[in-house]
Amino acid sequence: MDGRLGRQEMWWQPERAGALAMDLVSGLPDGVAAETEVTWYDTPTPVDCGGNLARIGCPRCGDSIDTEWWADLLEAHDEGGFATLDVAAPCCGAATSLDALDYDWPCGFARFEIAVWNPGRDRFGRAELAAVAGALGHPVKQIRAHI
Repeated sequence: MDGRLGRQEMWWQPERAGALAMDLVSGLPDGVAAETEVTWYDTPTPVDCGGNLARIGCPRCGDSIDTEWWADLLEAHDEGGFATLDVAAPCCGAATSLDALDYDWPCGFARFEIAVWNPGRDRFGRAELAAVAGALGHPVKQIRAHI
């Protein structure tokens, strides 16, 4: 990969969306200073929920997928992300995509991430997420991580 952005990605505004996310958590009374961090990745990179992950379900057969399989997969792709999200489900062997698995606590894959550390709140509301998506120019997915 040569590091250039695709046509659609050129119009995304992650720094602007990150600044809005910071505005949404600034001035909270708990005394903890929130931080935002915008990170670009060369390939689709997992954004997981850490210790919040309770279960992964197969979209084809409905069986549970061992979370150790997921942990091993993340470890194997820790440095370079994923060239493709295509995978054979370990339960039934069906062809699927990692982003199609049913994660009990949202997980996702991204070419960039807006992380909010110590937000002083549980989550952004729908209107706030819509505002961040509007600032970004692309739909967003909120993933709450416990690390």
